[in-house]
Amino acid sequence: MSEIQLYSKISSLPPNLKKEVEDFVDFLNSKFKKETESSKRKLGLAKGLIKMKDNFDEPMDDFKDYM
Repeated sequence: MSEIQLYSKISSLPPNLKKEVEDFVDFLNSKFKKETESSKRKLGLAKGLIKMKDNFDEPMDDFKDYM
């Protein structure tokens, strides 16, 4: 359905139903905004859950032959 067809259908509605259409469009817009905001990753959610050993950056013994 094109935007012109949609506009024609909305234009033929009585004023009280046009208000309902407007409210529904506002609801859909707010729902869409919430979905896009919630899909963004939030930084720092795993803070403190991962522990690294003190010798993390040191070379591994298994690779001494290659160094």
